[in-house]
Amino acid sequence: MPLRQRLENLPVGQKLLAALLVLLTTVLLVANLTFISAAYYISQESMAPQALQTIGRLLSNPGLSQDALTSESNAKALLKELKSYSSLRAAALYDNNGERLAQVQQGEKLNLPERYKNIEGWRLTEFRSTQLIPIPKAGEAPGYLLLVASSELPMAFYTGTLTASLGILVFSVLLWLIIARQIRRLITEPIYQLEQLSRQVTREENYALRAKRGNDDEIGSLAEAFNTMLSRIEAREQQLKRARDDSQDAYDQAQGLAEETRHTNRKLELEVQVRSKIEKKLTGFQNYLNSIIDSMPSALIALDEQLYVTQWNQEASALSGTPLDEALNQPIFLAFEPMKAFLPKIKHTVERHTVTKIERVTWIKDEVPHHYALTFYPLTGGAGRGVVIRIDDITQRLSLEDMMVQSEKMLSVGGLAAGMAHEINNPLGAILHNVQNIRRRLSPDLPKNIEQAEQNGIDLAQVNRYLESREVPKLLEGIQQAGARAAKIVSHMLSFSRLSNRQMAPCDLPALIDQAVEIASNDFDLTIGFDFKGQAIIRQFDPNLGPVPGTANELEQVLLNLLKNAAQAIHQRANDSEPGRIILRTRLNPPWAEIQVEDNGIGMSENVRKRTFEPFFTTKEIGQGTGLGLSVSYFIITNNHKGQMEVQSTPGQGTCFTLRLPLAGSAINVQEQSLSEL
Repeated sequence: MPLRQRLENLPVGQKLLAALLVLLTTVLLVANLTFISAAYYISQESMAPQALQTIGRLLSNPGLSQDALTSESNAKALLKELKSYSSLRAAALYDNNGERLAQVQQGEKLNLPERYKNIEGWRLTEFRSTQLIPIPKAGEAPGYLLLVASSELPMAFYTGTLTASLGILVFSVLLWLIIARQIRRLITEPIYQLEQLSRQVTREENYALRAKRGNDDEIGSLAEAFNTMLSRIEAREQQLKRARDDSQDAYDQAQGLAEETRHTNRKLELEVQVRSKIEKKLTGFQNYLNSIIDSMPSALIALDEQLYVTQWNQEASALSGTPLDEALNQPIFLAFEPMKAFLPKIKHTVERHTVTKIERVTWIKDEVPHHYALTFYPLTGGAGRGVVIRIDDITQRLSLEDMMVQSEKMLSVGGLAAGMAHEINNPLGAILHNVQNIRRRLSPDLPKNIEQAEQNGIDLAQVNRYLESREVPKLLEGIQQAGARAAKIVSHMLSFSRLSNRQMAPCDLPALIDQAVEIASNDFDLTIGFDFKGQAIIRQFDPNLGPVPGTANELEQVLLNLLKNAAQAIHQRANDSEPGRIILRTRLNPPWAEIQVEDNGIGMSENVRKRTFEPFFTTKEIGQGTGLGLSVSYFIITNNHKGQMEVQSTPGQGTCFTLRLPLAGSAINVQEQSLSEL
């Protein structure tokens, strides 16, 4: 056991005695050390210096010291007389020149200075008491006597010190014994008596015993408090005995009740088992119902009469961005903020018990506008009235409806295209044939032309020079090119209504765009002062975009149509302060290759933009447009090339058409099938 633990386990009286012993021992040691130190200091600092001064004054008497400076032998004789002084450690005599004449030492030899001038430096390093006494000499400089006291104390000093220490020790022991006796009488014995009484009370369980009051100190107060505790314990014991008797009676009664309780418990256990089975079935059914609700594509929200959320499926969390844990027991306008605008209709559903429908609302989801249909169903039951909200995403349905409308319109285009193609081909063939005949009949290379000119007295060469000066051949060339383009358009219209197999080929979009621009540059209208060449063409082609699968003539037709519409929109501007500008862009946007045709024309309203690709819809005056150009272009891009076509426009600022074509990795052979052929 460690010493500290042993000390802590000692009785209180022994702890006090041990503390007193340590205190007295410490006081004894400090007193002895102080006494010895003081005696030593007094002996060293008082007795030795005084003795040296006395000897010095005696030797400085001219009658004794005058002869000592005359020779070394006289000096040694003088110093020899000093050996009888026990406190003297060493002595040296210096003449009037400062030279050492003689020295005497007792014990171990000391290194005394050879010259007087070195004495002061030597004394600084010497711990012994020293005395420097001048010795006068008539008519000359004085000599000096150096005395060094011994550092050893006399025997009487040690004897006296030891006697005093023993006296202090005896006195301390006697004092400790007297104090220990009083501690035992005043502290240890009362505590021991109190301890014995507590053991007796514990052993005998006799709470009628009492301790003696004793002195009016803390121990007497402790005895009084112990007696008070015994009195209270005695009173409590009497109360416990009475309570024990009462509890025994109650126990006997409880035994009878316990038997009855056992029978009741058996019945309850059976009922609990039945209820547990029912609860498991209900829990399983609830989980199954929750799974069904969470699996539904519609957002379902159940509210109580105060419009607090009681049911919330996963689609509602995805739509609102609020988790289930945060939405439950929250007002609907906090859990789903957009529903705040429909609170009056929700309250109306709860109060009137009627179904309320909202056909279409638009909310932003994932930064994209989505359209939703809302239905509010009244709810009744044992828990009170409420409402169930069903939110259906109808964005895809509306898109499909628009596509169906567009498809129906394109069906009509197919039927009309076949009829119009046959009707246009006849006069178009006549125009092209007649232009060719005109060229042949003006040619000087045909003998028949020369013969007819001579018969009529006309110089055929002069006629050709006149026609060239009037640019008639150029006009004929324009008529022939326009007829060829018209024939190509008719051919494309016929392709809408006949079954054909086409293999797409890689197309260089920049070259295709440049070719369409070159063709469109011949477009002009003298009646309205319109000329395509007056527009600034800006090309912004992506160098990373390679060849794209497509049908070159069809894409050229689409681009030509967009270029002409852009130029006409620029011509229709009321303010011509800004020059006309058409921007042609290509961009790689996997999995698409994009073509954009952007102008700074008059733009179009939102209503017009929605009907842009509708067949026979046009904003041009009667006779200037058929309303089929953009619808046919839309059909070519979406149906023939499996791409996308869209338009963005701002009134007064311009319009931008975007064409998206599948890249080479996703391109496939397209088999086109016409709706009908007339």
